[in-house]
Amino acid sequence: MSATETVYKDRVKLPQTFDAEKMLAEFNALRLNDFEYYNVIPLRSPAHLVDNTIPFPPPAEDYADGSWCDWLNTTELESSPYLKSIVEEFQKHTTVTLVRLLRLAPKSIVQEHQDVTLGLEVEKSVIRLTIPILNKEHIEFYLNNTLVDMKPGECWYMRLTDPHKVINNGTTERVNLTIDMIPNEWVKNLVAKHQ
Repeated sequence: MSATETVYKDRVKLPQTFDAEKMLAEFNALRLNDFEYYNVIPLRSPAHLVDNTIPFPPPAEDYADGSWCDWLNTTELESSPYLKSIVEEFQKHTTVTLVRLLRLAPKSIVQEHQDVTLGLEVEKSVIRLTIPILNKEHIEFYLNNTLVDMKPGECWYMRLTDPHKVINNGTTERVNLTIDMIPNEWVKNLVAKHQ
């Protein structure tokens, strides 16, 4: 590591905050089905999955940074103006790839794991920002065996290449908005400034 290379903390609360009630209202308006354990609602996906008239992209040497395909908003995001405005806020500064609503059922656990390409230290990758929407008592996110105390509407960068897990001991599902993006200089400076 060079003397000028930035060392990033494993978790950074960013200055952006969003209206959790508006996000929750749009989430509820999607009239989603019941599910068991874990559920993903794509809001922005590879273009060929959103529009089947777009051909499947050719094979790529590296899929980690999202450059292997084009990305499009899904109908779910297009029908959710506030969620869409959040995504567009980041699109002003960098390329946004995958965007999803992640749901974890009550009394469920996401076992400890590592996402090997989701860290600022990874040379060719994306990072994931997490914005809790429905995150009540008894819902715990652990990163490197310590609790990350995220509140609804807050925006967090976490180094997900490190071990992390989620425990939902509550009676309601947990819902997070996750936004994957290319870590350009704007993103790196944002995280460095607020760590």
